[in-house]
Amino acid sequence: QVQLVESGGGLVQPGGSLRLSCAASGSIFGVNTMGWYRQAPGKQRELVAEITSGRSTNYAGSTNYADSVKGRFTISRDNAKNTVYLQMNSLKPEDTAVYYCNLFWTILSRRSDYWGQGTQVTVSS
Repeated sequence: QVQLVESGGGLVQPGGSLRLSCAASGSIFGVNTMGWYRQAPGKQRELVAEITSGRSTNYAGSTNYADSVKGRFTISRDNAKNTVYLQMNSLKPEDTAVYYCNLFWTILSRRSDYWGQGTQVTVSS
């Protein structure tokens, strides 16, 4: 089985920064995508950012960001550690949500998704 363990959430003032981390362990298919989703109260879960594994540990995978976080958030990963990071800068109150780490791969058109337990990010003065 695959486990995802997140860390780094918390309370921050508007304009501040936080860094989320998510470490994956278990039987992980080498070609995969890791990312972050978030869910605010009363809203649907949405993609924040994702990054592919690339072809080697030294390859920076391709990234995809929600329009609302472009230029403020940066996703990165360490393939050797199966860890993904989300650097969040210039945080806004509307970034407040539970952030979930996601790992998925697709084999023969079948997608396998794994989720972390979620970490709360609160942006408030």
